[in-house]
Amino acid sequence: MRVLFSEHLVLGLFLVGGYVKPDLQNSFLLMFMRMLFVVPLMASLTFKLYPSALKEFRELFSRKRTDVLIQALGCGVLMFVYIASLYIAIGLIPTGIAMTVFFTYPVFTALLAWRFFGDRPTLLGWLVMGIILVGGVLTIPQSSAVSGTNEIMIGIFASVGAGIVYAFYNIIAQKCLEKFHPVPFTWISFASTLLLSGVCLLLWPFPSSQLDWTPLWIGSIFSGVVSFIGHTLNNLGIRMIGATTASMIGSSSPALTALVAWATISETLNVIQSLGIGIVTLGIGLLSGEGFIRRRSNL
Repeated sequence: MRVLFSEHLVLGLFLVGGYVKPDLQNSFLLMFMRMLFVVPLMASLTFKLYPSALKEFRELFSRKRTDVLIQALGCGVLMFVYIASLYIAIGLIPTGIAMTVFFTYPVFTALLAWRFFGDRPTLLGWLVMGIILVGGVLTIPQSSAVSGTNEIMIGIFASVGAGIVYAFYNIIAQKCLEKFHPVPFTWISFASTLLLSGVCLLLWPFPSSQLDWTPLWIGSIFSGVVSFIGHTLNNLGIRMIGATTASMIGSSSPALTALVAWATISETLNVIQSLGIGIVTLGIGLLSGEGFIRRRSNL
């Protein structure tokens, strides 16, 4: 997605990118194009992954399941908001930094779990959350000739906002998934995002004649395939090895994102920013591991 927003030398061979500005309107467009591919793809596989999906969909509209329907749709709205915010962040600041700041969301998730579920963090949990926040602060870039202070601040706030919204998504999803299967739940989230982004485009039209549609569709389809594979593997991972272990594996995402961005589009980070990414990655792993140990001790 970073390439769609700004021009980069991909793999050191091809100079491509900069097709749309990193603003809210274009975030809606890219989100719509991405979900326009993902939603039908996931719908075609939903019933293969979970044959009882149609039955659960029908039961959602009964009075006994109204709360589950509201929670599932609410998560769809939250997915729409956090993806839009994250797209803006990726367009304004380096991808590795945007994703690292976004991945501070376990801190907000832990605080919300304490507020709504009474799951009070331990002393170690508080310490690890502090480590994650410190690492996030270290990754904040300085202004330069390319990126001004305003762009950087907007990008950082968009990343933090996306993380907070995603934390609310996790909390509501945790409640909803106690009564609803992950596969149809994920499809509803994607479908809601598609619908909301389409409505926003109708209310806020864009000058289509000025856009280069071919690379936008290629980028959106590629992003959609990666998103579909990621969500599907995550759901299967949760079912096979549990949510805690899956989240521990996912803690490597900030470091992997920075590494992929460096390898493909030559995004470089200074020593302090690299240290910040490492600290956040380590902190997320420790926080997930602390939750795993606490659950094992309660058994």
